[in-house]
Amino acid sequence: MSPFTQKQIKNNECSHSLFLDINMRKKIIAGNWKMNKTPSEAVALINELKPLVQNEDVDVVFCVPAISIVPAMEAAKGTNINIGAENMYFEESGAYTGEIAPNMLTDVGVKYVIIGHSERREYFAETDETVNKKVLKAFEHGITPIICCGETLEQREQGIAVDFIRQQIKIAFLNVTADQAKKAVIAYEPIWAIGTGKTATSDQAEEICAAIRECIKEVYDEATAEAIRIQYGGSMNAGNAAELLAKPDIDGGLVGGASLKPDFGKIVNYNK
Repeated sequence: MSPFTQKQIKNNECSHSLFLDINMRKKIIAGNWKMNKTPSEAVALINELKPLVQNEDVDVVFCVPAISIVPAMEAAKGTNINIGAENMYFEESGAYTGEIAPNMLTDVGVKYVIIGHSERREYFAETDETVNKKVLKAFEHGITPIICCGETLEQREQGIAVDFIRQQIKIAFLNVTADQAKKAVIAYEPIWAIGTGKTATSDQAEEICAAIRECIKEVYDEATAEAIRIQYGGSMNAGNAAELLAKPDIDGGLVGGASLKPDFGKIVNYNK
């Protein structure tokens, strides 16, 4: 019996349509290239990965540095690869040196943007409030935000990980409608697991992703909670992807270093 079937029987409150929605949450595997690859190197990597990331069961996204977005778009034409951005600003235009406006992204066909990654929060002073502004602006322009959240090792050891992440989620979704929230992607990345080689166990990851879904249910309703896709990030790789993605509340991955290697194809095709 699938976890979804068990959940339906246990709750005895899911309508038939909601049951279908639960089963139809399509996995989304996104690569976060961070500050790696020149434009020409990006094109070469996309050409290398094209045949390796074909999987109709999965939405595949490469979030690349801003300078590489246009050549990446060209290289990915005619494939199942979506090109996303790693950041954007919450104003339409103006005197914001170095920032990227949302219409600059949509003009070249960008459909996804990472918002609130822990590195942006740590190094570039992003806050829950600026994350919320960016989320609202992304939806305004029809861009799907990949909204990052996650706790430090200290917060986990103090037993406040769930409380901290619930706060991040509630602020990020302030003034976001239920219909918008259903289309959002949340990426849970324990900060202590990013780029360290340490990975949350599949049970630890599922516990937090389930808590995030419960938080969305409290803010909105069950239908919204069951529609939203929640990724796990933090040293996901070809060796642990299948176990993580088998969990009922983990709908994909936000992959860092492993997305720059041919092994990314194995993560995308975790179910093959």
